[in-house]
Amino acid sequence: MIDSQDRRILRLWQADPNRSRKDLAQDVGISLGALNRRVDRLRGDNVLGARRAVIDWGKLGYSVQVFLRITLDKTQSDAWGQFLKAARAVPEITVIETLVGRVDVRMDVMARDLEHYQEIYVEKILALPHLSDVESLMLISEIKNSAELPI
Repeated sequence: MIDSQDRRILRLWQADPNRSRKDLAQDVGISLGALNRRVDRLRGDNVLGARRAVIDWGKLGYSVQVFLRITLDKTQSDAWGQFLKAARAVPEITVIETLVGRVDVRMDVMARDLEHYQEIYVEKILALPHLSDVESLMLISEIKNSAELPI
């Protein structure tokens, strides 16, 4: 069960993920040992996941990001499984999400430039099994990108 101290830990860490555990314990008003036990429990309960590096892909030469909305032909019994297995194998696909509604899958694709994206699209995306429809949406600018929510 998550209590007010757990929420405070999550709120402070969310606001500053680089904050040291020592500083976090001090700000929460508990010992470092108590903080570590709480963090271990939150990880064990899958409330707190792995830490990840945030990489600016543009600075590494990936300047094109495209969001794909995909509708599958689900007339074969294992269409979902076959599609997802093949999509996971495409390294330029960074996000795969399944949806309820007219669109079955949403994916993010990263490419170096438009020519590279066209190569990925023609050779890898269109080769995925059970495609019925693909809609491509190219990112122009990112206005907000935050995983922060009020805790």
